[in-house]
Amino acid sequence: MLHRTLGTTGPQVSALGLGCMGMSALYGDADRTESIATIHAALDAGVTLLDTGDFYGMGHNEMLIGEALRTAPAAHREKALTSVKFGALRDPDGGWSGYDGRPAAVKSFAAYSLQRLGVDHIHVYRIARVDPDVPIEETVGAIAELVEAGHVRHIGLSEAGADTIRRAASVAPIADLQIEYSLLSRGIEERILPTCRELGIGVTAYGVLSRGLISGHFGRDRQLAANDFRGMSPRFQGENLQRNLDLVDALRKVAEDRGATVAQTAIAWVLSRGEDIVPLVGARRRDRLQEALGALDLTLDTADLAAIEAAIPAGSASGARYPDSQMTHLDSEH
Repeated sequence: MLHRTLGTTGPQVSALGLGCMGMSALYGDADRTESIATIHAALDAGVTLLDTGDFYGMGHNEMLIGEALRTAPAAHREKALTSVKFGALRDPDGGWSGYDGRPAAVKSFAAYSLQRLGVDHIHVYRIARVDPDVPIEETVGAIAELVEAGHVRHIGLSEAGADTIRRAASVAPIADLQIEYSLLSRGIEERILPTCRELGIGVTAYGVLSRGLISGHFGRDRQLAANDFRGMSPRFQGENLQRNLDLVDALRKVAEDRGATVAQTAIAWVLSRGEDIVPLVGARRRDRLQEALGALDLTLDTADLAAIEAAIPAGSASGARYPDSQMTHLDSEH
């Protein structure tokens, strides 16, 4: 397993992390046994970074990871690092009610996460979306107090814009920014990524396969389950979907020339963007995990990168990455 360091102050982690959200929520039903087997397979392969959120399935995902860690070999368990997002408010019907970054809430969220995960500390802790009603300095300050108390090791951010990143970094060292970054989502390249690099902050990139859209496995006639949020995602709608899948067809030609899959090529592209970037792959099954890990063996040269750029030029995605109601919560888009 290759390794990368999250910024100048963060931990060393595997070059690919495992995003566990889909094992509990938002992508339709998942198989619990296969999910745990996939986490075990990831740990066995040397993946050390497990990413979750306390609101994924209203605690289900953290408990799932906790079970996987308890039943994993001790050597793997000791190397596992947890990256946890907090702050998203849910209701009993699964709805969303905003975000809470108040210091007292930060510490309460952490207490429940530690219990569900069955650990005595969280390696990287971050608010999922910036709370517009609470200065980021206060939220980060509360996490810094958790660091001082030993409950958290490092402070992260999620979907924060350049100005917010600077304000947060003025309070305490920031290990990494978690944000969507893929061939279809390159908005961070203009201001956010340069700001992170100036401040020595790493990037954990989620959505590297655009929620399966550029995985090579999403067909034009695929029917999504009622509890799959992609059914409301603009990029998966009507003509947007067709145009985006045309881009995937172009990328498939590049992948085939390299003897790789579409998913491996898309992940390898994110890996190629810098040693300070760690892609998170959202594999829910062992076969998808194994495919994703193959990206680590794919080195893209200048010609490959040019061919990929020609297949999916920057800004060519059709549709926003979230519905309008969710885009308003993205500090990174303002």
